[in-house]
Amino acid sequence: MDKLQVFGQADLKGSIDIPGAKNAVLPIMACSILSNQCLHLTNVPNLVDIKTMQKLLESFGITFHVHKNSMSLIPTNISNHVADYDLVRKMRASILVLGPLLSRFRKVKISLPGGCSIGTRPIDLHLFGLEQLGASFIIEDGYVVGSVKDKLKGNTIELPTVSVGATENIIMAAILAEGRTKIVNVAREPEIQDLVNCLNKMGAKISGAGTSIIEIEGVSKLIEAKHSIISDRIVAGTYIIAAIMLNKDFIVRNINPEYLKTPIKILMEMGANLDIGDNYIKIMPSQLIKGTKIETEPYPGFPTDLQAQMMALMSISDGISEIKENIFENRFLHVPELNRLGTDIIVKNDTAFINGNRIFKGAQVMASDLRASVSLVLVGLCAEGFTTINRVYHLDRGYENIEETLGNCGPKIVRLK
Repeated sequence: MDKLQVFGQADLKGSIDIPGAKNAVLPIMACSILSNQCLHLTNVPNLVDIKTMQKLLESFGITFHVHKNSMSLIPTNISNHVADYDLVRKMRASILVLGPLLSRFRKVKISLPGGCSIGTRPIDLHLFGLEQLGASFIIEDGYVVGSVKDKLKGNTIELPTVSVGATENIIMAAILAEGRTKIVNVAREPEIQDLVNCLNKMGAKISGAGTSIIEIEGVSKLIEAKHSIISDRIVAGTYIIAAIMLNKDFIVRNINPEYLKTPIKILMEMGANLDIGDNYIKIMPSQLIKGTKIETEPYPGFPTDLQAQMMALMSISDGISEIKENIFENRFLHVPELNRLGTDIIVKNDTAFINGNRIFKGAQVMASDLRASVSLVLVGLCAEGFTTINRVYHLDRGYENIEETLGNCGPKIVRLK
């Protein structure tokens, strides 16, 4: 199992281009099921999760042509509607095939995705929304078995809580449904907007993306389309925080700063020296970074996927900081590992209290989830000595060869087999 050795007191210079967003490309890959025409994607990141979704879609009969960061999906020979446990267990985003398979083929059998290290993330809202469109479900031998009697029919669906995955599944299912669908209290993330933009290029009729209400006029078929994936705001935010922690001049390119409006506002209030361009963010040395209090919230609030990275920054900030985690009930698993490196963090229920002005020292640590693993990298870059991070397969799910992409900008990061 691979490990990363991160050498501390790192240099950081130049600039980095942000790749396509993992959380945008996964539902867009799943939406290819809705059509019998090719879907051509560019700006696709080279990540483990993308390869896992590819294997799942290939198991249904979709053919892939992949070249560097481009991908063509050819869904003309879909013959299987069963998503096996061995594939689904590797990635919760596999549940995103549920809506498309039901909509196009009126039947689906998908293994229950189960829990994960940062929380249970149940699929109740997915099933609730799809049932409002006319689907029926039973749970049988660890599988969700779905069917549609005739055809999905448009309806007004009000989600009791905001859910990115449920919003995506319901949108995709409603594309080929009869009539008009109105979804209330939807997620507003940029990745949702990117999915809608791609679907509209494929011939869908969707309005309201980026607001709390999305409306869909059902169509009978979709067409061939080409789409470029938006850049990854979480990866961009991670590298911005890295530059602030190392107090270096650095430029993060190929990013829409609007997608990071709330984190940027908070970082600047803390004392970060940032120059915001149209498609870049320049980080310059700061005089003093002050502690603060934040709460994670659905977009456009502070993203839970930047919580661990912000915790690393707060540990070298001046004063005491607090983070209240409102999205996942178990997303402080990285705290004991960060404390091994010299942070001083205490967790009480859903709130972490971070004492600042810490000096880090390298040690052996273990990643517990994707964003937790990159917070260990950030602290390791600032530490005395070197840090060995175990179980970096978590990191590979969301960061593309970090030892090369970030390593080319000055830090020394070595992958050990």
